[in-house]
Amino acid sequence: MEFLSTADFWIGLVKIIWINIILSGDNAVVIALAARSLPPHQQKQAILWGSGAAVVLRIVLTVVAAQLLALSYLQIVGGLLLLWIGVQLMADEEEEEEGETKEYGNLMAAVRTILIADLVMSLDNVIAVAAAAKGSMLLLILGLAISIPLVIFGSTLMIKLMERFPIIVTLGAGLIGWVGGETIASDVALKPWVEGNGWVHYAAAALGAVIVIGVGKMLGAKAAREEHAT
Repeated sequence: MEFLSTADFWIGLVKIIWINIILSGDNAVVIALAARSLPPHQQKQAILWGSGAAVVLRIVLTVVAAQLLALSYLQIVGGLLLLWIGVQLMADEEEEEEGETKEYGNLMAAVRTILIADLVMSLDNVIAVAAAAKGSMLLLILGLAISIPLVIFGSTLMIKLMERFPIIVTLGAGLIGWVGGETIASDVALKPWVEGNGWVHYAAAALGAVIVIGVGKMLGAKAAREEHAT
């Protein structure tokens, strides 16, 4: 236990916690959006299960993230998955606004959405965490474990804010689309072209946000109209 008395250990732990605070904002938004569709008594379960499983997933990803990011087209697929998730969440919100009553979602479906989104969004994030851990698995696990309450608190706060300010739902879905566009533009296969055209990275991110909000609203409104017609 001598390592607990070394400055390097505590500095590394603080770095990992700080990195997770900075990088977990978008994850908290995804968790809140997915859990918001559930009955109130299941929202906490989705947040706890989703956050806990996501942290375990990050630990596993840390071992293989660098190798995965080197694979061509993987981030394109991941980015498209994020766009799809964002569109679905936006469509559900739009359908709820158009309809008169709120239909609750499924707990396991919400947890699955959280895990898929976190898997894609964490690929590049875990590299920063691994660098701070400097090969120490104990540091990595401790840092990520301590970050769980931060993500849970952030997700819970976001749900309350979304209930009070519905515009946050649209902004949150747009953020998922933005990250999805960024992920696609960061793929190894597109690197030579993107590096020579710096604006492409931001254009792809902005386009992702527009697609998620626009297509999500359109699909949600269409579903609501069909429901009213039946």
